[in-house]
Amino acid sequence: MNTRNYKYFDIILGIFVAVLLTSNIASSAKIVDLGFSLFNVPLAFDAGTLLFPIGYIFGDILTEVYGYKRSRRVIWTGFFAMGLAALVFWVIGNLPGESTWREYAGDEAYQSILGGMSNGGIVLGSLAGFWFGEFSNSFTLAKMKVLTNGRWLWARTIGSTLIGQLLDTVMFIVVATAFGVFPWSLFLTLTLTNYLFKTGVEILMTPLTYWTVHVLKRAEQEDYYDHNTNFNPFAS
Repeated sequence: MNTRNYKYFDIILGIFVAVLLTSNIASSAKIVDLGFSLFNVPLAFDAGTLLFPIGYIFGDILTEVYGYKRSRRVIWTGFFAMGLAALVFWVIGNLPGESTWREYAGDEAYQSILGGMSNGGIVLGSLAGFWFGEFSNSFTLAKMKVLTNGRWLWARTIGSTLIGQLLDTVMFIVVATAFGVFPWSLFLTLTLTNYLFKTGVEILMTPLTYWTVHVLKRAEQEDYYDHNTNFNPFAS
């Protein structure tokens, strides 16, 4: 792997993990209903959907500029950060609450809002969706970049997102629903609205992705091509 030190790589890594953790907390805290339907499907989705697509945009940027190998390190960092957050929220939820706090909030309020962060279904669904979605997104973009010789960035970002977000959304909703987090009656609604919203955000933000990639490539003097990359997610 390229051992160069980059000026902005750590900043992007930090923002990526922050977006990931914030979106997971929001997903546990609230389900949003916009009050209208698209193709007879009510637009109701977990609140993390508002922010989570930005993580995929950062994933595209990382792979496009720095390559799959460095992106792989970022994905694993996010994966373990999610696991650590789940563990911390579980520990906090099992610690005894202070008496005054129990009067105005209490364990029931904590569990109803933040308990999902340590709920087995939410945690497993999030980890499975994130792992499959991010690695498939990064793999697809890296392969398409080589095949297109670096042309048509819009096709790479949108194409990889369509695949990554599909696996991410389906894995998360299936696992979370199987564990009783969501009712099966909302399976189709949550899956379609999450997928449509996430991919829609990616498409709408394509101009910003273009600009960010251009600025980073120029600032870092890097435009990595994964010609001889080992795409095994578990490789060092």
